[in-house]
Amino acid sequence: MSRRASKSSRKPFWERGYNGHVYWLGKTKLGKVTLHAEPGAAHKYTWEASGRSGASDDLAKAKQAVELAVAVADRQLDLFP
Repeated sequence: MSRRASKSSRKPFWERGYNGHVYWLGKTKLGKVTLHAEPGAAHKYTWEASGRSGASDDLAKAKQAVELAVAVADRQLDLFP
């Protein structure tokens, strides 16, 4: 007997790209981290997720910020329903 994974049991995952990383849940893009190539940039990485964005000098911190933004957006209720 075959058991299919339900939607709630899917876990988001990171996929590495050419100039950054993307956070996916199935075929839905949840967020991304982009590398800045220019040497004069204030930060090395920028991230975008759930209508929020930011910058970081460390890839692990940028990924963590994307995961936190996605988690908060998933649990936060709309202000005006």
